[in-house]
Amino acid sequence: LARAMDTLSLPIDGNPVATGMGNPHCTFFVEDVAAIPLDTFGPAHEHHPLFPQRTNVQVAQVTGPDRIRMRVWERGTGITLASGSSSCATAVAAARRGLTGRRVTIDLDGGTIAVDWRDDGVWMTGPTAHVFTATLTPAFLAAL
Repeated sequence: LARAMDTLSLPIDGNPVATGMGNPHCTFFVEDVAAIPLDTFGPAHEHHPLFPQRTNVQVAQVTGPDRIRMRVWERGTGITLASGSSSCATAVAAARRGLTGRRVTIDLDGGTIAVDWRDDGVWMTGPTAHVFTATLTPAFLAAL
């Protein structure tokens, strides 16, 4: 954040929660995640002046005492089907707000993840899937 402030209630329209998971997150709790135009909402908040290094943006809808529907705008990437750090950030934000308990299921466009905020950290579990195979040339690697 650009300055010290209450991370549970940021001074931004929509009253989001800021959470750090090794990277910055800004979670907005909304009535209907499908109604949010994430392609414009995401970048507008990713580049908000409160986040000088930009932020990931989540819109989340609490659908039950232990369930959240979430969509993700990842900084520098755009809309993504799923994000582990965003899921963890949203689970912690919801529990801090008293909207859920510390153990929740997160439903994302790309699947479902379970998050458990324990005394020793935030634990995430979910399925894995092979997405693609690639071969990187030495020239490509040298350019990194």
